[in-house]
Amino acid sequence: MPDIQVSKHNRKPLIGIVGGIASGKSSVAAEFGKLGCGVIDADAIVHRLLETDAVRDEIVTRFGPGVLKDTGSVDRQELGNIVFADGEELAALNGILHPRVLDETEALLARYERDSSVSAVVLDMPLLLEVGWDRRCDKVIFVDCADERRFERARRTRALTEQEVKKRENFQISLDTKKTLADNTIDNNSEFSTLVRQINDIFSGIAKFG
Repeated sequence: MPDIQVSKHNRKPLIGIVGGIASGKSSVAAEFGKLGCGVIDADAIVHRLLETDAVRDEIVTRFGPGVLKDTGSVDRQELGNIVFADGEELAALNGILHPRVLDETEALLARYERDSSVSAVVLDMPLLLEVGWDRRCDKVIFVDCADERRFERARRTRALTEQEVKKRENFQISLDTKKTLADNTIDNNSEFSTLVRQINDIFSGIAKFG
């Protein structure tokens, strides 16, 4: 994956969220949102892009009409089966999606910078470290969650098996490395109230010194 050069020019604190698949990153980001942060969800951006004619046409040209449902929309499950079985196919998909995702991210950052009601910005981007955006962040937070909890959540919410989760994570920086590179770790292995308390503690430090 290409290393994208970024500069830390944002004025408001930028908080990056990293962790394994189904570790609870979105829940953490949502709690920061309740504290007044603007949240940028890269997965949500991807889902919107997959509904656009331009992206859908590029994907069909590259991967064939078999990645479409009968309704004409992109079958994300089938597309995932293709790209997470072959690094070259994944790189091809990233080449289609990543420039657009980063453009939308920049636009949202600019919008949040202008919004006086937003105190900080949270970036929930699965490949944050891989594309070099950790250097843009003031804080990178790793969401730590036991494998068995993650696998169960992935099965329940995304219809992904343990093997599929592991296969997808093989294309990412290891969890141990992500945890080492993070500034803070949030433990998401107990009650939700414990998770919220950790988020409040981290945000208090960012708001005080950010």
